Amino acid sequence: MDLRQIRFGLAAVLAAAAFGATPASAAPSAAQELVIHHCQQCHQIKGISDYGNVGPSLVDLKARYPDRKVVAAIIADETKRNPQTVMPPFGRNLILTKQEIETIIDYLYNQ
Repeated sequence: MDLRQIRFGLAAVLAAAAFGATPASAAPSAAQELVIHHCQQCHQIKGISDYGNVGPSLVDLKARYPDRKVVAAIIADETKRNPQTVMPPFGRNLILTKQEIETIIDYLYNQ
């Protein structure tokens, strides 16, 4: 690879970053994809921009909910705690599996 190819590659990466695109090497993890797809529309999440504000912030979730079982129950069916919630019952309606719920919790707890 010559210097011109290196410069072109760097220019492409910088241009993509300037317009909000991410290079292939920065592709989201499977856990981040789940969070983006199921949580981002309603919740603020550390490290993810363009989030909704219908639900509470999920930043520092572990400090607010140290018991993972509570978080899993909320994600699975928040209507049990709060019948007036607008949050979908992801577990009850089989939108997410138990493993996917645990993956989301892992991601949020490690932010």
